[in-house]
Amino acid sequence: MIPQRIHTYLSIFLTLVVFSSCQKKPVAITQKTKPNPEIRQLIATADKFRASKQLDSAFYYYNKAKINCTPTNPISDYAYCVTNMADIQQTLDDFLGSETTLVKALPLLSSLKNPDSLWKIYTILGTNYSNIYNYDTALSYFYKALYLNTGVVKKLTTKNNIGAVFIKQKKYNACLQLLLPLSSSTSVQESREQYSRLLDNIGFCYFKLEKKEALLYYTKSLEIKSELKDAYQLGKTYYHLAEYYQKNNLPLSIKYAKLSYEKHRNSDCIDQTLKVLAFLIKNDSGKELEKNSITYVKLTDSISEVKQKAKNLFARIKYDSKKEKDENLKLKAQKIKNELQLEGQETRNNISYIIILLTLVLILILYFYLNSRANREKLKATYHSETRISKKLHDELANDVYHAMAFAENRDLSIIENKNNLINSLTDIYSRTTDISKENCPIITDINYIISLKEMISGFNTSNVTIVLSGLDTILWDEIEKTKKINIYRILQELLVNMKKHSKATLIGITIKKTTDVILINYADNGQGIDLKKIGFKNGLQNIENRIATIKGGVTFDSNPKEGFKVFIKLPLYH
Repeated sequence: MIPQRIHTYLSIFLTLVVFSSCQKKPVAITQKTKPNPEIRQLIATADKFRASKQLDSAFYYYNKAKINCTPTNPISDYAYCVTNMADIQQTLDDFLGSETTLVKALPLLSSLKNPDSLWKIYTILGTNYSNIYNYDTALSYFYKALYLNTGVVKKLTTKNNIGAVFIKQKKYNACLQLLLPLSSSTSVQESREQYSRLLDNIGFCYFKLEKKEALLYYTKSLEIKSELKDAYQLGKTYYHLAEYYQKNNLPLSIKYAKLSYEKHRNSDCIDQTLKVLAFLIKNDSGKELEKNSITYVKLTDSISEVKQKAKNLFARIKYDSKKEKDENLKLKAQKIKNELQLEGQETRNNISYIIILLTLVLILILYFYLNSRANREKLKATYHSETRISKKLHDELANDVYHAMAFAENRDLSIIENKNNLINSLTDIYSRTTDISKENCPIITDINYIISLKEMISGFNTSNVTIVLSGLDTILWDEIEKTKKINIYRILQELLVNMKKHSKATLIGITIKKTTDVILINYADNGQGIDLKKIGFKNGLQNIENRIATIKGGVTFDSNPKEGFKVFIKLPLYH
C-alpha cells in the first residue's frame, strides 16, 4: 500500500494536472498579412496633419485607421496608429489619456516583433508614468525599452530617460553611476543631441550634490546645444545655469533665466515657460515682477483651457469612432472566436489525453520507486541495528564473560572471597545485559510513556550519580507524535549511557521544554568532559546526531576537558 502522506501528495498532484489540462488554452493561428490600401491612406492623411502640427485632425485619422485594422492587416499598422495617438496626447500633457490609449492596446501588441516600434511604446509609457509621479512603473518600462535590440541612439535616449527618473526620485548618485560611464564613449558622443542631454543630466546631479563639476558639464552641454540650435534644450540648460548661480551671483542667474524664458517662449513650450517665469517672479522686483506675474497668470489660464479642450476632443473622437465601428467589430470578434474555439478544441482534447496518460505513468513510477526505497531503508536500518547490538555485545560482554569463565576454572571457588568475586562479576554482566536489552526493546508511546521515560532515567540514578529532571511533567505528551517520543526516549538514553561509560559525572541536569513549534532539550553534567576538536563524533554521540538529523532537528555539543559536558537539542514538532 502507498503510505498516507505519499497518497495525499499524489492525489493533489493528479488533481492539479487534470484541472490544468481542462483549461482553455489560446491557439495561435498564423495568417499571412498584407497592407490595406484604405488604412494606409488614412495613416498618410494623419501623418500630413501631424507634420503641419494639426494634432486634433491627425489624432482623428490615426484613430479612424486604428479601428479599421483587423486580424488580416499587419499588426504594425495598428501599432503605428496607437503609438502616434498616445504620443499626441502626451505632447499635449494628457498623460493619463496617453497611458490609457497604450495600455488598452498592449494585449493586441504582444505579437509585435519590431524592436523599434516596441521601444517607442515602452518609452511613451515610461514618460507618462514619470509625469504622473509613478516612478517605479516608469522605470520598469524604460528598462524594457533598454533591453530591446535597438541602436546606440535609442539606448542612449533610454538611459537618459532612466537618469531623469532617478533625478526626480532625488537618487543623484544612482543617476551618476548610470550616466558617467557613457560620457566618455565615442559612439555616445557621436549622437550630439543625446550626448548634450546626457551632459546636462550629469551636471544637474553634481549641482544637487553641491559638486563644482556641475558647471563643467553644463558649459559643455550648452556648447553642443548652441551648435545644434535646439531652442527647447538650450532653454533647459539656461534654466539649470540660472539655478546654479542663484545663491552666489543673482544678476548672472537672472540673465540665464531670461535667456531660458526667451528660448522656451520661441519653442512654444508652455510648461517650461511657466517654470522659468515662476523663477523670475521669485527673484525679480519692481516692474519686472509685475510684468512677469501678469504673463504667468495669463499663460496658466490659457494652457489649462487648451489642455482641457484637447482632452475632451480626444475623448469625443474615440467615443464617436468606437460607436460607429462597435457593432461591426463585435460581429468580427465573434466570428474569430468561433473559429478559434473549433480549431482549438481538438488540440486541447489531444493535449488532455497525453497529460493524463503521462501523469498515470509518472504515478506508477513514483509509487514503485518510493516503495522500493522504503524497503531498502528498512533493510538498511535493520542491518545497522543488528550490527550495533552485535558490536555492543562483543565489546562490552564477550571479554568479561571469558574472564569470568577463566576465573572459575583457575580459582578455588570454595574460598569465600573467590566465590564473591565471581558472583559480583556475573552480577555486573547480567546488569549490563539488561541495559542492552532495554536500549533495544520496544518503547511504550501510549499514556504510560512518561512513566516509562522516568523509569529509564531513574535507572541511571545511583548512590554516586544524582539526576535532576525538569519540565518533563509540563508537556502534554499525548499531543506529541509517536516518532518524536521514541526519538526523545532514545536520545536521552544514549546521553545517559555515554555518561555512565565515559564522563564519571556525579551530577546531571536534564531540562525539557516545549514552545509553539519545537521541543528543547538541554543536558549538562559535571563529568570530565571531552575535547571536541580532537574527538570525531563516534558511537553514542554519532547515534544522537543521526537520530536528530532524521527528524530535521538540530544539536550543539559544548565541552572541554575537566569542564563537564553539555548538549543543546532542538526538535521540530511538525516536520
